[in-house]
Formats: sequence, C-alpha cells, structure tokens
Amino acid sequence: MSQPIPQRTPQRTPERTTARLTSSPQDIARAAEILRLGGTVAFPTETVYGLGANALDASAVERIFQAKDRPHWDPLIVHVSNRAMLDEVATVSAKAERLLEAFWPGPLTLLLPRTKKISDAVTAGRPLVGVRMPAHPLAHALLEAAGVPLAAPSANRFGRISPTTAAHVLEDLNHRIDAILDGGATTVGVESTVLDPNQTPMILYRPGAITAAMLQPIAGPVTLYQPPQQTPSEPQSLPSPGVGIRHYAPRAQLILVDSESDLQSQLVATQATANNLIGVMLPQGWAIPNTSLEVFPWNSIEDPTALAQTLFAGLRDLDARGVAIILCPMPKPEGLGLAIRDRLKKAAKSK
Repeated sequence: MSQPIPQRTPQRTPERTTARLTSSPQDIARAAEILRLGGTVAFPTETVYGLGANALDASAVERIFQAKDRPHWDPLIVHVSNRAMLDEVATVSAKAERLLEAFWPGPLTLLLPRTKKISDAVTAGRPLVGVRMPAHPLAHALLEAAGVPLAAPSANRFGRISPTTAAHVLEDLNHRIDAILDGGATTVGVESTVLDPNQTPMILYRPGAITAAMLQPIAGPVTLYQPPQQTPSEPQSLPSPGVGIRHYAPRAQLILVDSESDLQSQLVATQATANNLIGVMLPQGWAIPNTSLEVFPWNSIEDPTALAQTLFAGLRDLDARGVAIILCPMPKPEGLGLAIRDRLKKAAKSK
C-alpha cells in the first residue's frame, strides 16, 4: 500500500553555507560524500542545473522540497549513470529499451513503472517515475562517485526561471543547499523531453531537445500532451514532471509576440500605458525604436537551438536589471521551437 504523501506548510529553510565546488576529482568526491550523507548538491546537466539528493533516501528527497519551496504534488525526475542504477528505480519495457538505446545518455526523460525502492515523495504517489541519464560529463562523474541515483529537479525556487549557470543557482538557493558543482553554462538550455512510452500512441508530456520527429522512427506515433485549462490548488492528477500551468517565470510581466512588427506595436502600446522600465529579448536583425529600453541581444529567431541556449539566461538578466515588463518573441512551432514556446507560454501565465 502506498504511503500518504507528506503535506508541508511552507516555511523558511534554515540558512546553511553553500559550498561552491569545481570539477576537480577532489571536489566531485566531496560532493558525492555530501549526497551519500543525505545532503543536497546542485550540478550541471546538458539541459539545466539540477538539485540532487539521494533518490533512495526519503529524508534527503524532502530536503529538495524544502530548499525549492516545491509543493509535494509535483514529482521529481531521477538521474542515473548506468543500467544497475536504472534497474534499482524502474522497470524497463521493450519499447523503453529501444528509446534509451537510441537517446541515452541525453535530454530524454522516460516515465517508467517504479520499483519499491522509490518512495511516494519522488513520484507524488504516482506509479510511474521519470528517469533519465544525463550526457554532461560532470553529472556522470558525480553519479558514478556517489553510487546512488539522484532525484534532481531544476535547481531554482519553485516556479522561477530554470538555472543554466552556477550563478543562477546561487541567486535562488544560496544558503539553502549544501553545495554546487560549477560546470559552466549548460549547452541545451531547456529541460529534458518527457515521454510516456507505456501508452499507444506514446505521450510527449514536455517538449525538449529530443523532438517528436526524432522520436517517431523508434517510438511510432507520438501525441503532444494537452494540459487542462486550469490547475487545481494541489493537482495530484497532473501525470508528469514539467506540466504545471505556470512555471519558468521571471518576476517581470512577460508579454509574448509573434513577429518583428508585433514587437514594435507592443512596444508602442506598452510605453503608452505604462511608466515602467521595459526589457526586450531582441533577436538578431530585428529593429526597435531608439528609446529607453533594456535589451538582451538574443540569437536569430530562425535558430531555435541557439535561442534555447540563452533563453533562461536572458530572462534572468532582464529581471536583474529591474524591468517591470519583458517583451519576448516566439520562434516557429516546430522542432526545438516547440520547447521554447512551451516554456514561454507557461512563464507568461498570470500570477
């Protein structure tokens, strides 16, 4: 019988010293020891930085929720570095086997039947656990040194912009976690694709760098999850990590635009109705009026791979400049552009 999911009243996490560690073998060993002792360590993956704790230790997993102010209805993704770790946490079907052979290590999370070693705290009471094998060498080295699978959501406060550098992690979690392994900026820039291979057609719950077009030759037909219009206060019915309605959000109000002319029109309208500082995620080659704006120079709107790499960094940069409004263009709804649009639409939901 499943144990009831603990319900926590939000509270301020007691401050602690957060050690900033390097990629040296000595620091990796230190981080691994912290994890084995039940502590929390942020570390880079190819997608974003994750906040890791021993996935087999319920008390350690609880420290993730406390540090992030994360509600317990939101499940965690478990990271592994080898097949033995995977078998500790999940049962792999033949369909899942083909997918992990094709895309692991890499930015693909598979929802698999959990083993008894995984507690309700990790899966929020669901029978499936999200598992992935990151491609980042520092993440792999940490997992191997720790010798345990790591529950690791993004290393930020719940609902905020995901971190793609160690500095971003410290903005949100300094003094709330035990350590961070600094591996520089991440390369993908948006979270992993989340796929349920247990249904036909398979359900893509969160788009990412592994796109539906890449999956279909192996997975067959893939359908994109359509979220409910409104999220209940404790949405236990949400089937997967990464499908909450409002997420990835800057402090500033985020307004999305579809074209260069739309951006210019929105600037005129926004400046006419607000006396606030305005920020712009400005693609290469796009023109804006010569006026008082805060601009983050983005990449070509036709290059979603490059856009994704600096999406969260740009939103955080404009937030840090104190803007009240951010105007952000959206790429075409195809390939990795679907993942960028997914993150932006969730970030723009009303508070």
